[in-house]
Amino acid sequence: MSSRVPALAFVVVLVCSLPAGVGALEPAQAAAPTDSAVADSGGELAASSSETLVSVGTNVGSATTSSADVFDRTTVLRHRPDDPDVFETETTFHVPGAVTEFEIELQQGATVESVTGLERTGERTYAWTGTTDEPAIRYTMPADRRGGSDGTRTSETGYTFVDTGDWGIVAVPSLNVSLRRTDPVGIEETVTVDGPGATGGDIAVFGPVTTYERTTDGGTIRLVVPNVARLEESPDAILTALADARDRLEVGMRRDEVVVIAAPTGADWGPRGIQYGRADAWVVADAELDEPNPAWLHEYVHVRQRFSNAATDTTPKTAWLIEAQADYYAGLLAFEYGSTDFDDFSVLLERGERSPYADGVLVDRSTWADPKTDYAKGALVYGELDRRLRLATDGDRTLEDVFRALNTQEGRITEADFLQTLAEYGGADVRAAAERYTRTTATPEMWTRSQHAAAFDQPVADFESELEMDSLEVAGREWPRWNASGSTGTTGESGGVIAVPAGEPVSLPVTVENVGSRDGTYDATLQVDGRPVDIRRGRLTAGETAQHHLSWTPAEPGAYTLRVGSDRLTAVVRSEASVTVTDLHVSPERVDPGEPVTVTATVEAADERPAAAALEFRTVEGVVAERPVALRVGDSTTIEADLRFDEVGRYQIAVGDRTATAPVGSGPAAAIETVPGFGIPAALVAVAMLFIVAVRSRQY
Repeated sequence: MSSRVPALAFVVVLVCSLPAGVGALEPAQAAAPTDSAVADSGGELAASSSETLVSVGTNVGSATTSSADVFDRTTVLRHRPDDPDVFETETTFHVPGAVTEFEIELQQGATVESVTGLERTGERTYAWTGTTDEPAIRYTMPADRRGGSDGTRTSETGYTFVDTGDWGIVAVPSLNVSLRRTDPVGIEETVTVDGPGATGGDIAVFGPVTTYERTTDGGTIRLVVPNVARLEESPDAILTALADARDRLEVGMRRDEVVVIAAPTGADWGPRGIQYGRADAWVVADAELDEPNPAWLHEYVHVRQRFSNAATDTTPKTAWLIEAQADYYAGLLAFEYGSTDFDDFSVLLERGERSPYADGVLVDRSTWADPKTDYAKGALVYGELDRRLRLATDGDRTLEDVFRALNTQEGRITEADFLQTLAEYGGADVRAAAERYTRTTATPEMWTRSQHAAAFDQPVADFESELEMDSLEVAGREWPRWNASGSTGTTGESGGVIAVPAGEPVSLPVTVENVGSRDGTYDATLQVDGRPVDIRRGRLTAGETAQHHLSWTPAEPGAYTLRVGSDRLTAVVRSEASVTVTDLHVSPERVDPGEPVTVTATVEAADERPAAAALEFRTVEGVVAERPVALRVGDSTTIEADLRFDEVGRYQIAVGDRTATAPVGSGPAAAIETVPGFGIPAALVAVAMLFIVAVRSRQY
């Protein structure tokens, strides 16, 4: 924030790394563990006996070095096998210079054991004392949770999280952080397990594990198997099914990393599985892939939902969509993958035709005689709308398009959002069917095999989207891109890194081509950390192409993954603090009024990360020029601005924390017109801003 802004304080609310929600399946059935051999994957399946799996718990990447504009948190979880009722959490904060104050609020149930550099300010709140830039807090959390006690979407009384002493599967504690800072600050967190175990950042498992890994298109799926668990399916089969689901579900929200834990069957589990946080889930180890709605796929669908938390992401009238989608797509994916047949798929959806499910009104939970109405009738209604949409558009649109569109929306998904989007893609008749089946007790019948073929087996258009890497723009200017080795990106090379100033618009040119044999409608989509942020729609004949510019304006520093089609790009977003101005001079030494004076600033990266900033050239009049700049680690460069002054005098110019003086005219020396904030204490013009950051706040 430049010194030309009057001193004041204002509040901005930022929700960072809100969990994607919790998805639950049917209650676990008692079953004896069975032995399962690990299939030979021909090098596709990587298995390792791991004691610690490190994961990033927020959307801004792993914190590897200290940064001037990133508030780092390192959380370490420790198992207490002699006291399995609780587990230990230790969080260390790495405070950048831009942060002047911060306060944390612990989750209910936390018992503090020690603090460093923090003082208690309330029942569960602690404030930074400023005595160290690495304050820390160590506390315990209850390990066991039963269905519904933490707001999880399950009516069962069994465990959703549990610690037996020999092993445990627990929820990583949430933490609310309030920051007062003078410049934009990003939030990063790394979560680890100290000792045997693993975590994806939102769910942790204690005890020895083996981790299996599958690299997919631009992402990684990890299957964590506790040594005490006995899988019914092979790790290779599970990962292959999940990878297939990742490819088939074209709805956005593709997480770079998904972690699924195989839960030992010895516990009194309530649901068959739970998706918790952004991209973590556990599924009972004896779950099979040939079930009508495999738990492995059900929980994966929840990972792909932006709106999987009914308490915060949907209104009561649209909450049914969460589990309806998960059960329907789990069944459809299993059928299309070949692990089930049409009869299995029919059995799954036919549940919704019968009482008590059929008697409920989906938009009114108070009418549900069975709490699983959204799973049963909801899945049937969702499937019928998908079928009608495909028929109405001759296969050009499916309910995945509606799913994707809802994923792009900010705020809670309303009934109007769902119905309007459905009408936009499928017309008034499809919307009318949705109103009838969701607002009344009317219930569709499961369609036949031939009806399924007529709707689902139609040929569809095939599109490819390509990101034009060499035409990227930031703030309306061409922008450099570096490849993985740090050199400038070359023509046609995919991927790489760009450093972007926070708050500046990023424009990505995209070419869409219809590579299929039929005409069709496309959605060119820009995803940032899996979330669609910009979409351009159009229609192309076979062989035709179209060009678009997809845009995104990053608000806070951090590292983000940008994706268009199969092309990926890492954007490192930085604040002005990431750039150091080492020299500032003007030329020529004196000019006449109205003539240009060239102001040149020498800048370099301030830390061990790529740097970017929109540097402001300031005079007594305020900001008179702005120049964006991007630097690799260790780089320096110069930026220039030509300024004009209409009257005789000596004018002070500031860039960063450097100043230079421009003499104008040849008359008697005049007093220097100084830039506000230079020559007086900078604190008088600094602007403090308060960020209320809800980090993994779970209110289910």
